[in-house]
Amino acid sequence: MTDLETIVNISDPAVQRIIDVTKHSRSSIRTTLIEDVEPLMQCIRTGVDFIEIYSSDTSPIPDELLELCRRQKIAVRLIDSSIVNQLFKAERKAKTFGIARVPRPARFSDIAKDGGDVVVLDGVKIVGNIGAIVRTSLALGASGIILVDSDLTSIADRRLLRASRGYVFSLPIVLASREDAIAFMRDRGMPLMVFDAEGELEVNDLGDNEDQLALVFGSEKGGPSDLFSEASSASVSIPMISSTESLNVSVSVGIALHARIRRNFAANR
Repeated sequence: MTDLETIVNISDPAVQRIIDVTKHSRSSIRTTLIEDVEPLMQCIRTGVDFIEIYSSDTSPIPDELLELCRRQKIAVRLIDSSIVNQLFKAERKAKTFGIARVPRPARFSDIAKDGGDVVVLDGVKIVGNIGAIVRTSLALGASGIILVDSDLTSIADRRLLRASRGYVFSLPIVLASREDAIAFMRDRGMPLMVFDAEGELEVNDLGDNEDQLALVFGSEKGGPSDLFSEASSASVSIPMISSTESLNVSVSVGIALHARIRRNFAANR
């Protein structure tokens, strides 16, 4: 590994920066902490602006990450492991992590730039599910995600960054109200397809629809809200063995987007 400066003094300004960014009480999130090698590399490739990247002095930084940082002119330093232990205390201790400036929040206009379907998560609050849906949506050609009533105040939430493996900045994700989401889709002339166990259509029926669709998924317990159900063009079910109560929402999104894969891949060419 290339010789790197090691932070050995807890009074180093970088240590205070890390303490500030990990506070749960922050009212304004301008910077965020991104953990682990794969998410760091994904965020760097996406163009996220890093202030600095760090690693415990007991955890070697992979050459691939070091080279990427060198090309992007991102400073890299080691931190004495005793200081790392103090920084994260009872939390999951990050071995390699970076402090980055949070990109501006995505807008509906960012989603409108591409022609893929839009995934709408209505009342989905489990961050692990949202993170899995981010990766699936990116892989299967969705143009963006709208989060409604997710309890998130920013997509730079550290839990979501971890759950999405750093892909959260790789496609537009908009936090919105139900009313604003519906208004956007109406302005775009985008049919709303609400997924429901009793839907009149089956998911495979969507494969022949050439329109850009809004695919609306509620929480596993609550299902879609009345407002989206009333605004929908149709309801859609995923056939399954009757003894199975429901599918995990991230699995449902994957099934739906895979049924639309031909259309969405064509829209992204």
